[in-house]
Amino acid sequence: MSTTPPNVSVRKRNDVASRPWRGPVRRYDLFKELSVGIVVVGLVIVGLSAFLSSPDDPSVTLRQWAHSAPADFVATTTAELGGTSTTAMYGPPYNSTPDATQTLGPIDLQSLSGVRIPIDTANDFVIEPLSTLPSPPVAIRIWNSAPETQRTTWTSAYAAALAAAPKNDPGKVAAGEYGPVPALTGALLQMADGGALDNVIQAPGAFYNMDYTRGILFLGDGTYFPGLADAQHLTGDQWGVMNETGNYPGQSWLWLFSFWYQIEPFSSAPNADLLVVVIMLVLSVALMLVPFIPGVRSLPKWIPVHRLIWRDYYRHK
Repeated sequence: MSTTPPNVSVRKRNDVASRPWRGPVRRYDLFKELSVGIVVVGLVIVGLSAFLSSPDDPSVTLRQWAHSAPADFVATTTAELGGTSTTAMYGPPYNSTPDATQTLGPIDLQSLSGVRIPIDTANDFVIEPLSTLPSPPVAIRIWNSAPETQRTTWTSAYAAALAAAPKNDPGKVAAGEYGPVPALTGALLQMADGGALDNVIQAPGAFYNMDYTRGILFLGDGTYFPGLADAQHLTGDQWGVMNETGNYPGQSWLWLFSFWYQIEPFSSAPNADLLVVVIMLVLSVALMLVPFIPGVRSLPKWIPVHRLIWRDYYRHK
């Protein structure tokens, strides 16, 4: 008498994988497929990449910025000294600027990590790099000995004078009480134009350094670097997160992140980054829970696209 439970034989009869295949049969050459997959496809990829690959543009440097847009460089340096640049007022993780963080009601995710990369724009971007010169400007001592209110007065007056000068040319600024600010900005411009600032601003005193945070932040505070991004179709309102240099297609899987920035209320919201992060978090959790959501998990039964894709299998079944 057989000891096999009746339901086992029933499962075997209903197991599609155990049934003999009665459909069409064709010869299969594994070596040929391997040759095509590696050699032929590889040659096609290399050949197409020579004509269709994205351009390899050189890195933008502070020297390039100072040489190409000296007026913007001086204006940005003045903002760094006065603490009015984007980096200076960003908040965590760079500084503790009040009311600078993006919040969602009482939720302040930006402040959770605290100031992990402390940056004092006046000292880190201007004073400290100039102090590394063989003959540091005397203006450094004047700046360091002045009270904070006096520094603010100097930088505010010089920033206004730069904005009023023809083409914002520092050489055409009207006379005024600017203290050491013109000397500091002029010395930094000369230092950058000579190529010395690029290495010094990253990690003073370190021979090897791979941290480009300071240089990128300094570049981003001006208008020259964002202007290059705009010309290359890389800004947020140009779906730049999905493009590579020159409007070449890039990370298509990021389209959903970029999509929210193109529509209201996100495109004009001051806390757009936080809103998009929260929305994507909710959507990601919802995607993981699809097998457990009634109705949604039954969509394949109501819309049997899989039967169209695997039509040969279901035809024989």
